[in-house]
Amino acid sequence: MHGLGNDFVVVDALTNTIPEQQLSAVATHACDRNFGIGADGLILVLPSRTANMRMRVINSDGSEAGMCGNGIRAFAKYVFDRKIHTDPVLTVETPDGVKTLKLDTAGGKMRSARVDMGEPKLLRSEIPMKGDNTQVVSEPLKVGGSKIDITAVSMGNPHCVTFVDNVAEYPVVKLGPKIENHPSFPARTNVEFVEVLNQKEINMRVWERGCGETLACGTGSCASVVAGVLNHLTSRKVTVHLKGGDLLIEWLGDNHLYMTGPAEEVFVGEVCGAEYKQWIGDI
Repeated sequence: MHGLGNDFVVVDALTNTIPEQQLSAVATHACDRNFGIGADGLILVLPSRTANMRMRVINSDGSEAGMCGNGIRAFAKYVFDRKIHTDPVLTVETPDGVKTLKLDTAGGKMRSARVDMGEPKLLRSEIPMKGDNTQVVSEPLKVGGSKIDITAVSMGNPHCVTFVDNVAEYPVVKLGPKIENHPSFPARTNVEFVEVLNQKEINMRVWERGCGETLACGTGSCASVVAGVLNHLTSRKVTVHLKGGDLLIEWLGDNHLYMTGPAEEVFVGEVCGAEYKQWIGDI
């Protein structure tokens, strides 16, 4: 499945069990685009005691994500289209708390979803980022012998946003990993490169922690809008143009961010027992 090209292997963990100690290895092999299925991450569909369903997202490098905006829309489509959950309002437990989604449906299928992504966190301790416990807004960061201005936001996972003149030509692949692994970010960080078109539109490319450059990032889009507002560059309702398509992001008066976008199912398959054992070893 994918949300604007940010793609995931979705596993029904209600009926299929992956041992916890093997989860990282399974995700790494499943997400391998040459020797596995190929994806940016692995999503587990799980039961919840605090919400309708629970979601876990394991990145392609085997690390676990705190929250994934494109992934949660794919998750919602999976459970609604298969009638695991039949109400157009869905609550999902994530490591960043319970998220509420309102689904746009037709003919028993989900077309898009509006997700309450919660409140942004802005203090260094919440990102996390080293230094005094202040907000990071248009602050210089030394990267590869030069300085770039950054704004840091957490949307359940860390984001470092920098504004550029021409994002299409910007060296995202060169600078992305350097910023992701910068010593200022003890848990690493996602990196958003943003070109402001006008108050209501931005172009964005993203280097995702644990994945590399992806075609879209929901939490990153939210963080970019927050950064745009904090830097007096955008309004609170912005269309974010990504390589994989568009997301509508709204930062409303309740201090919550709301993300609206589609999700698609691409194909269904099975991993044979022999291949699975090759990935994780004989259990």
